[in-house]
Amino acid sequence: MTSKFPERSLTRSFKSPRTLFNTAMTVVAFICGVLVLVPLVAVLTYIIIKGFSSLELSVFTELPPPALREGGGFGNAILGTLIMVSIAALISIPFGVLAAIYLTEFSTGKIARVIRFATNVLSGVPSIIAGVFAYGIVVLGLVRLNLGSYSALGGGFALAILMLPIIVKTTDEALQLVSQDLRQASLGLGATNFQTVTQIVLPAALPAIVTGSSLAIARASGETAPLLFTALFSQFWPSGLLKPTPSLAVLVYNFAISPFDNWQSLAWAASLVLVLMVLITSILARWATRQKA
Repeated sequence: MTSKFPERSLTRSFKSPRTLFNTAMTVVAFICGVLVLVPLVAVLTYIIIKGFSSLELSVFTELPPPALREGGGFGNAILGTLIMVSIAALISIPFGVLAAIYLTEFSTGKIARVIRFATNVLSGVPSIIAGVFAYGIVVLGLVRLNLGSYSALGGGFALAILMLPIIVKTTDEALQLVSQDLRQASLGLGATNFQTVTQIVLPAALPAIVTGSSLAIARASGETAPLLFTALFSQFWPSGLLKPTPSLAVLVYNFAISPFDNWQSLAWAASLVLVLMVLITSILARWATRQKA
């Protein structure tokens, strides 16, 4: 005797409110995921279309042209960006990693909560405020010492302020994810707390630390407001750390609002180069994470 119970149960399960709700929510989540990608794809497509036509080898090796002259490039802005981001990385990465190590491995609970709260507040500070702060500390400090004013050093310091909370938070989270069993095993074998941190914990968390640092560098590369207050701009090649220094972000800002077609085309090409730099940095961060996995 054949029973129809399984067929009825299967039909009823497909028509149940729970199944229909789950299907509807899956469709909604998929649509939201697609909508999230739409702005990214639209921005990248528009920048590629507008910037690729002006992208030539000369733009990487030549200086910005005068207003009404064709040709030219922004090689000085690329070099200036690399210099200031390097300064920012040299300042923020050591301090950020050491601060996170202190929070995770050596601090008490109350102190750690206070520092983590301050880090969260700093991460929400607008970039222009960081620029004003760096202007008051570095630019005006150099003026008082008769060493200059706007400079790559000031720009790097402002970018370091923006990078610091990102590095502290990502490194702190990476260290917390390292298993306590590794720490206890190291201490049980006679290692000191310092040896455990430097030889066991840090190597285990290194890929995540590299990822956080790469993301911080990617953010700093595209900042404009802090550099307007600290590094300003220059039409020439960078000549020193205490001189006004060009950057891609400021070049895009200056040239995009100009009435000259040649400058506007260079602004689009510089935008594409800047996006590619950020994209490459993000890919390297993802690659480091995948290597860990």
